[in-house]
Amino acid sequence: MDVRRADERYPGGDSTAGIETWHAFSFGPHYDPDNLRFGAVIACNEENLAPGAGFDEHPHSHTEIVTWVVAGELTHRDSTGHESVVRHGDVQRLSSAGGVRHVERNDGPGPLTFVQMWLAPLDPGGDPFYEVVRGIADSTPYALPEAGAMLHVRRLRAGERTAVPDAAHVYVHVVRGDVRLDGEELHTGDAARITDAKGLEAEAATEAELLVWEMT
Repeated sequence: MDVRRADERYPGGDSTAGIETWHAFSFGPHYDPDNLRFGAVIACNEENLAPGAGFDEHPHSHTEIVTWVVAGELTHRDSTGHESVVRHGDVQRLSSAGGVRHVERNDGPGPLTFVQMWLAPLDPGGDPFYEVVRGIADSTPYALPEAGAMLHVRRLRAGERTAVPDAAHVYVHVVRGDVRLDGEELHTGDAARITDAKGLEAEAATEAELLVWEMT
């Protein structure tokens, strides 16, 4: 298990435009050949947008983009005609496939924080695809077969335990709270990259929320 702390992430964004970003993987000017990906995950970015701030239309291709809103409201528009407002509890997915352009903005009245994860598809190309699953339940994993991955959302009360999936690769991101995982203390923004996971449990020391990627 490789633990990466929140304060080890690469800073990004544009403070003058109301954008603060923290990258868990090699990204843009922060090139790190030893931190390009884990399993299918090639990016895990925490984005903080002030009211009115956002990312103007920009392109993506050959990437599965999954977004989890931590607080606030995310407005999404893309070149295939989709427009949505995504809130906490919703899973948003944009399969950029052969190419798509989109806009992401904070059109809400308060600050916006979201975690955006990029996964490499098993087979590049194809047609773009977009969906939002509203209010996903803990017991309902979100399947992403295009990347050989499954997303589990775990919301835990203090003292509650949850099993970590047995898988070749498991990526655990702590959205909020404090948890214990295989002897390690993880806090808000920390992540664990687990190879050949088997028989592991996470225990919440406080109320906590986790995003767990199970990957073949």
